[in-house]
Amino acid sequence: MFALFVVVSLFFADLGLSGPIGRKNLDGVASMAMSRTPLSRRDSTKYVIAHHIVGNTAPYTLQNWLSDVTLAHQNGIDGFALNVGSDSWESQQVANAYQAALQSGTNFKLFLSFDMTSLPCGSANDATTLRNYITTYASHPNQLIYDSRVLASTFSGESCQFGQGSVQSGWSTQFVQQLSGKNAVYFVPSFFISTSKFQSFSGVIDGMFNWNSAWPTQATASSVTNFAASALDSLATDVGATTSDEEYINALKPMGGSYAAGVSPWFFTHYSPQTYNKNWIYLSDDHLYAKRWESLIGIRGQVDFVEILTWNDYGESHYIGPIEGAQPNSQAWVNGFDHTGWLNMTSYYATAFKTGTYPTISKDRIIMWSRPHPAFATAPDPVSRPTNYQITQDKIWAVVFATSPATVTLSTSSTESQTFQVAAGVSKLSLSISAGGSMKAVLQRNGQTIVDLQPESFYFNPSPSLYNFNALVVSSA
Repeated sequence: MFALFVVVSLFFADLGLSGPIGRKNLDGVASMAMSRTPLSRRDSTKYVIAHHIVGNTAPYTLQNWLSDVTLAHQNGIDGFALNVGSDSWESQQVANAYQAALQSGTNFKLFLSFDMTSLPCGSANDATTLRNYITTYASHPNQLIYDSRVLASTFSGESCQFGQGSVQSGWSTQFVQQLSGKNAVYFVPSFFISTSKFQSFSGVIDGMFNWNSAWPTQATASSVTNFAASALDSLATDVGATTSDEEYINALKPMGGSYAAGVSPWFFTHYSPQTYNKNWIYLSDDHLYAKRWESLIGIRGQVDFVEILTWNDYGESHYIGPIEGAQPNSQAWVNGFDHTGWLNMTSYYATAFKTGTYPTISKDRIIMWSRPHPAFATAPDPVSRPTNYQITQDKIWAVVFATSPATVTLSTSSTESQTFQVAAGVSKLSLSISAGGSMKAVLQRNGQTIVDLQPESFYFNPSPSLYNFNALVVSSA
């Protein structure tokens, strides 16, 4: 298992793809006609899902799952996509998740997202595991049913043939066609293939999940001529852009397929070549989480699912849930870096996506974050700086939810601050931070201080011992 993880991670590092692990895609497969009934999408309900890595839940109890379900539901999330791999203990944790969802009494939904970089798929027998998961939970009250079928997804799987002559035939004959009646699946995988190949999967898939749409992956160090602030500012137009979404939507349209978009607040991973060989960032500046949500809300008529990446993928620093469970050796850049402030933003945007109307803000709130050291700081770290470290700016970022007009002051030291007049609604603010700085935000109205937010432990360290491009996220009550 570990050897496989290292090999496939090498490939995904080269390709710039994210995810728990990765396997090379083979999108030059033969096109063939499938016998499945053509798509006719009827379900108009929109869902907001959080991707939950079951592989990080080894020590979970039923109570842990119940806490996760309750917290997610309270923040506007409709369900979890359970990323399940090959570890034998994961099936029991999946069972616990379904039991917790039922016990919660919230109608919280779950579905399986098969991690095909972990699960084997070389023989017909390998598909048995996938089908057994589907048939076990197809009739569970908390299984997400879409268009009268059991929703199922994947991470990767674009090279899986299950012993057949092609990827399409493998998924069709060994998975989709063998599940019928109450077990019939609505299959929306995340295959890392060109959109030009979607049509070859007609009759196999019911839609596609665009995993990498969550980040502006096209923004790299080679995207700019220099790393001055003015040059980096030009990358802001990539943050939240819908170009990738439109490509998927247009490719799926002739098939009548559902579109699932990704949204994420951050991305940083820092594994050495001797372990998982994953060491890069995706541009996450310019209020990525808020902007991406706003972009998806703008095209909500063409988006069926939004999947938050992720609830608990600590290794890639894009968790919005509490830090708990078992980390994949990511403690060095995760411990102490809470992200639940981003979770606090989620209900506002999830409601707008599902209903088409932004909810009224009933309480003043500020969510603020920053990295722990300057991008160009040097550290005695045996693992080098992450690829693309040059494109992230040294700033504090804040999203202000204001019930009415107010004055907000951001500060990074006793001598560095900026005051903003904000309107009722959401305002996205930022301020440069220098080595040795702190972060503070104060919201005032009519001479009264309503919010005073300052994490006492935060210090923008000029001399870090390790490279850490994760973010500390804080939120007012």
